[in-house]
Amino acid sequence: MPNMVFQGLQNIKLLRLSHNALNYLDTEAFAGLVTLTRLSLDHNALQFFPTETMTRLPEVTRLEMSHNPMTYLGEEVISMSKLTHLFLDHMSLQDMSSSAVSKCPSLVHLDLSHNQLRVVQPFSPGTPNLARVNLAGNPVYCNCYLRPLREWAIRSKVKLLGTCGAVYPKDLRCQSHEAMLKAEYEEATRNTPPPTAEPENKLKCPANCVCQAETHHSSCENRALAKIPKGFDPATRLLDLRGNNFHYIPSSSFPGVAQVVSLHLQRSKIVDIEEGAFSGMKGLVYLYLSENDSLDVLHLEKNRFSIFPKGAFKLVPSLLALHMENNSITKLEPGVLTGAENLRSLYLTGNSIEHVAPRALEQVADLDTLHLGGNKLKEVPTEALSRVSSLRDLRLTGNPILWLGPNAFKPMSPDSLTGLGPGLRSLFLEGNLLEEVPDFQPFRSLEVINLADNPLMCDCPLLPLRIWIEKINLKVRATCANPPEVKGRRVKDVHIFRACPGGEVLPSPPPTTTPQVPGRPKPPNPSPCISPENGWQRCARPSQTGRI
Repeated sequence: MPNMVFQGLQNIKLLRLSHNALNYLDTEAFAGLVTLTRLSLDHNALQFFPTETMTRLPEVTRLEMSHNPMTYLGEEVISMSKLTHLFLDHMSLQDMSSSAVSKCPSLVHLDLSHNQLRVVQPFSPGTPNLARVNLAGNPVYCNCYLRPLREWAIRSKVKLLGTCGAVYPKDLRCQSHEAMLKAEYEEATRNTPPPTAEPENKLKCPANCVCQAETHHSSCENRALAKIPKGFDPATRLLDLRGNNFHYIPSSSFPGVAQVVSLHLQRSKIVDIEEGAFSGMKGLVYLYLSENDSLDVLHLEKNRFSIFPKGAFKLVPSLLALHMENNSITKLEPGVLTGAENLRSLYLTGNSIEHVAPRALEQVADLDTLHLGGNKLKEVPTEALSRVSSLRDLRLTGNPILWLGPNAFKPMSPDSLTGLGPGLRSLFLEGNLLEEVPDFQPFRSLEVINLADNPLMCDCPLLPLRIWIEKINLKVRATCANPPEVKGRRVKDVHIFRACPGGEVLPSPPPTTTPQVPGRPKPPNPSPCISPENGWQRCARPSQTGRI
């Protein structure tokens, strides 16, 4: 929802936005609604409480946020001074900070029913008027861990509704510290408990999973599954597959769940995610892959990323190859690869990248493959590339690069013996706008090079390339575009370079077999401006009007 969308509604008291697909609210979305007292945002796709947005509603007393796929409420996340009734039921809350509502001094009723809360801590000071907390429908443990909450409720005269509501502190006898540690160890090491029985309903749901029609949530958490289950209801919005043993996610793993907004794959021992694994998931907004420490290949191509997901890779520290081809990324900013220090291959072909910041690749010093073809780069990102001295495969195909300066690649290595020059094996520069190229002498390990479809100017500045081609045992696709008399010819087949200073090392052209017609004058020098008289200057290109 964009900013100022309700601008002009000066006297509105009630606003219902229920049963939509809202997943993000801009900070100023509700700006100007200074008279609003009741707001309903239930049955949407909000995964995080919009803290800043809600501070723009100073008069709201009743807020309904139920049926949104939120999993956690952080410290002081709700800051609304006049709020009295807050409904957070039927969500996916697994944990909440004790100070989550401490900035709501007028709060009287808090509904947390039908979530996934197992342990609830006493609320911190800040809600002196709180009278009711509804915990019905949560898997709350009626054990020693509940005792602090019950003592707080009795002391603060807060009524707890739901499971364990009638349990008193004296009934929650705590074990000794040693016994508690032993119990915790046994809990952590025991076998996975049997799955919860599937509720009786007509909702499509795979075996060994639990699906809720009312909330559109489906869960196969901690089932030790080796394959992604199929057969979920098409209306599923939140799919929880945490704590399994998938190891890899093959292509088209999630058919028929186009409406899923939130997909949880944490702690699933994932090593590889194949290309097209999430194809068809048109509604996917939130993808959770944390705690998969062995994940080394990740395919995120053909999505709608307009910004590189900075910092997201801290949760997958073993990542070696990242595929983000065919997105809409426009730039690479400093620190975008923080957390991906082990990355070896980065594929960004087919984006809209115009700029690569000098420090964009600083965190991936061991990168050996970088594909930047089909973007909008107008120059080689020399400073950024200087941070990746181990690069062996660089592709810049299909960018509007106009010029490669003499130091375009040189800064990639402090010296020519240990840096990029000796190590680079593949260099793709076809389809750009290059008229000249730098000296490729340092690249002694090149196995593949492509300069096709560039308007190369075949005169003295290109002599280093011509000499280099003569010395190597590689097929180099490089064709002259100028001067006109050599247009379309391979650089290797053009012999005017012999007239340049240093060109005498090139082989002599083969003798011509064309017979000389008597009386016909000798043809002029094919490149008259390449001569000692003009100081070996580059030819100017005459236009059709005769101007230089």
